This record gives sequence, structure tokens and C-alpha cells, in this order.
Amino acid sequence: MIENPIKQETVSEGNSTQRATKALVFSAPSGAGKTTLVRKLMAERSDLAFSISATNRPPRGEEVHGEDYHFYSTEEFKARIEAGEFLEWEEVYPGRFYGTLKSEVERHWSAGKHILFDVDVEGGLRLKSILKDDILAVFVCPPSLEVLETRLRARGTDSEADISRRLAKAEVEMTRSPGFDVQLINDDLATATQALIQRAEGFLGPQPESPTA
Repeated sequence: MIENPIKQETVSEGNSTQRATKALVFSAPSGAGKTTLVRKLMAERSDLAFSISATNRPPRGEEVHGEDYHFYSTEEFKARIEAGEFLEWEEVYPGRFYGTLKSEVERHWSAGKHILFDVDVEGGLRLKSILKDDILAVFVCPPSLEVLETRLRARGTDSEADISRRLAKAEVEMTRSPGFDVQLINDDLATATQALIQRAEGFLGPQPESPTA
């Protein structure tokens, strides 16, 4: 396991020393509403920067390299693993890799931004084990598996086989939620959003004021 390899500057407040920049990581079963909550939090805080993950899967639709994902061939992804360029990586499905580049973290921290990660459950737990007190790990929970199934069916994008696979995976993933700092139940979106904003402020500090003209 990698010990936090990213060095950060610190700021002193009174007799204590705190990290100048921190991180948030979000994980959830598919269909729990994680992406919506992440977007609402980022719209609320100008001091957050989104960490773009790397993958060896091909782009979908109008996805752009360096904006949606860092897209690499399997050979290049494995070469970057060997070169130690990833903070964490995982073979999510056989032959399908996802990971977080150290350069992505360094880029945002050097700009004075807190980093927001949106990764799968195992990736979230791995980032927590690496960054320790510098990261707040949030697990977004559906109210129940039955509600999750209703949401997946309402999307109208998944086959019956896909829905069954996602539900089976969700059941396993939800058993991993105690490893996260926060278990946020996304029952009512407005309530969950407000709870998330408050928890983020407690960890990161108040949203900085916009500079005046």
C-alpha cells in the first residue's frame, strides 16, 4: 500500500498546523445519485477541483481525453502502472482498468485547490488508506435496494441482465460502507445536498469569499 506520496504545503493557525489543501472522495452503488450530489457540491464551492480518472476503456459518445477521462491503451496503462504514475488503480472488471494519476493530484494541490474524487467503492477505500486524515470519504447510499432497483429501471438505459448485475454488486458494495467516514443516505435530494454541504464545510472549512473587484 502506498503511503501518502504527495507532499503538501501546510499553514499554521495558532499553535496548530493544518494541511493547506485536502480531498473528498465519493463512492456509491450505480444509481444512488452520487453524480448529482457531486455536481451540486462543486457548484457550491469554488475551491474544489475534480480529479479526472484514467482508464483503458475507449471513449463513449462525445467523451474527450483529458476532460472526461484520461484514455489510454491497455499497454500504456500497464506501462504507467509499472512506472509508478498512479496513486491508486484497479482492474474493475477483467481487462478493464481505472486509476488516479499522481500528476492529477499534484496539479490541483499545487494550484491550492481541494480535490474531489469520484471513484468506485474499492478505489474510495484505497484513497482513504493512502491519504488518511487529508481525505473525507463519503459513501452515498440509496434508501434501500428496492428503491435502487426502481431508479435503475426508471433510467431506461439498462437491460434486465445489467440491472441484475448492478443490484448484486450494490448489495456487496453497501456492506463496505462502514469503511467510509460518512454514509449519506440519498432519499430526498435537497436534504442530502444540504447535509453534504455542511459536512464538507466542517472538513474543508468555509467556502472562500469571491475576490472583490
